[in-house]
Amino acid sequence: MSSNISIPEPFSAQTYSINCNGRLVQFDIPKIMGILNLTPDSFSDGGKFNTEKSALEHAEKLLKEGAEIIDIGPQSTRPNAEFLSSEEEIKRIGNVISQIKKEFPEVLISLDTFYAETVKLGFNEGIDIINDISGGQYDSKMFDTVAETGLPYILMHINPSYETMHDKIKFSDITLEVNRYFAQKTTELLQKGVKDIILDPGFGFGKTVEDQIKMLDEVQYLGFRRFPVLIGISRKSFIYKPLGKSPLDINEETQNLHRKVLEQGVKILRVHEVAEARETLTQFLQKK
Repeated sequence: MSSNISIPEPFSAQTYSINCNGRLVQFDIPKIMGILNLTPDSFSDGGKFNTEKSALEHAEKLLKEGAEIIDIGPQSTRPNAEFLSSEEEIKRIGNVISQIKKEFPEVLISLDTFYAETVKLGFNEGIDIINDISGGQYDSKMFDTVAETGLPYILMHINPSYETMHDKIKFSDITLEVNRYFAQKTTELLQKGVKDIILDPGFGFGKTVEDQIKMLDEVQYLGFRRFPVLIGISRKSFIYKPLGKSPLDINEETQNLHRKVLEQGVKILRVHEVAEARETLTQFLQKK
């Protein structure tokens, strides 16, 4: 007896693609995004890569270790970080984007900013992806600017203002809350013509430890399976603080969690330790 009921693919088997400046990027294999902070005050690597020379050297290291995307951040968003204007971000970026593109033309560059003006600078310098932690909430011009560039956009769940971004909120159901937010924001983006969207549930931003553990258990339910999901848990306090460890001493725990989210279909891991994440990804793919 035949049946007309279709059985959907497992979440991890779903494929996605995004258009990066005319280059079609497939997510049939998950990708590693290496973090390059151009900041003097990031909580674990502040001041290490905030010169053009050191930034280029670190970009090369990230690529050699297996990163396919480099996420450049000119402003720290840790608790109590110094607040920068867009003009200060642009000054801090300098020629780093164009120099990385010159030295490593195949790499995808993501720019981590919540300012439309910084996005414009990045677009002119050759970035491929916009990574906005604010979901367009900290700069009213952001979504229109994203649409003008035609670049893919990473949409993160976060509290609605810069001042409250780290205020802990206990949600009745974190998964429902994040999906409600994603539904509203993706509808707005799609209406403006932004088609290539990546979803980031926002680990480390205004969520309790319990809610973040719940999100890790329910990653497969985030985002309606319509868009690729990015997870950034590298050196996050919800991992190291309950263990009484430092952010630099939780690699084993982090890689275990990376395996867990990869099994649930996550397509991008945003990390500091690229070599370790690459090994985790390799082991995951070998078991498939």
